Amino acid sequence: MQMSVFVVRAFVRLRQMVATHKELAAKLAELERTVADQDGHIKALFQAVRQLMTPPEPNKRKIGFLVKERAARYGRG
Repeated sequence: MQMSVFVVRAFVRLRQMVATHKELAAKLAELERTVADQDGHIKALFQAVRQLMTPPEPNKRKIGFLVKERAARYGRG
């Protein structure tokens, strides 16, 4: 009699474990779907962060000096 109770309890526990695994599998599948939906958003976020991380190009200054007056007319006349 005790052995029958032990076997029944073992099967009950086994059924609970299988049910728990099914719940975990379902939650994992749901998480995978959510991540797949968010994948595009995550990629866009990483691209934006990478753009912010790249340093801006420095302003290139011309060598020399600027003359603000009109050019002289040499030899033209």
